[in-house]
Amino acid sequence: MEKLNFKNKTVLITGASSGIGKEFAKSLANQGANLILTARSGDALLVLSKQLETSHTGIWVKTVTLDLSELNAAQILFDRIDEMGISVDYLINNAGFGKFCEFSNESVETYNKMLMLNINALVELTHLFLPEMKQKNIGGIINVASTGAFQPLPYQAVYGASKAFFLSFSEALTGELLDTNIRVMALCPGTTASRFMENANADTSKMKLMPAKQVVSEALVAYANNKMVTISGTANYLTSLIPRLVSRKMTVKIVVNMFKDSVLNKSS
Repeated sequence: MEKLNFKNKTVLITGASSGIGKEFAKSLANQGANLILTARSGDALLVLSKQLETSHTGIWVKTVTLDLSELNAAQILFDRIDEMGISVDYLINNAGFGKFCEFSNESVETYNKMLMLNINALVELTHLFLPEMKQKNIGGIINVASTGAFQPLPYQAVYGASKAFFLSFSEALTGELLDTNIRVMALCPGTTASRFMENANADTSKMKLMPAKQVVSEALVAYANNKMVTISGTANYLTSLIPRLVSRKMTVKIVVNMFKDSVLNKSS
């Protein structure tokens, strides 16, 4: 496996306007990477792109305003990048959203958009950009999953299931690419300080939130070390071990106790 070097490489980051995606953009710009940033928030992307190009000489930043939860959005993004004549070396699948609620209290339409963004867009973008990486035998993918990938998440049922998909999908791709120089890693952060929590309608008053900058810093170190999966923070790592130590039913009860009161109080 070749030593990782982002200088003069092109990195596509989804969900790049805030939180973990924004911190990836800032960290990779520091390492000399060229960036393609996409999110729904076009104004925020433009502000970020100007900041990065102003503070870092020798890099460029492109933005594509797009809602990846919409049908055919992944193909549209791929086509726009192709029209620019740009080759993507690394893909960071960060875009996603969840909802803290009882399953039946959210609409099917919301869950459909969640699955389209959290799963379909991930698969489609990977399917579109991976062939060129394989042809050049260099590059890679970081899929931003969650510590929720390791056990069911009552009160975040669909979101948790989608992140379990992230983890399984990433590990399977790693297996297929073992004999190449392409790195695939699932990043599994715990609760992180970002707009995700606000959009999820989460009561964070009793949660310890890790700074997104720390999540990204640890992720890039793990990626450089060719880790297949990395969990941000010692406490989150220990939490991920719960399903190995107790029964599945007990695991579910533990997670219920972690989220039930905050979810029901928030919705009441």
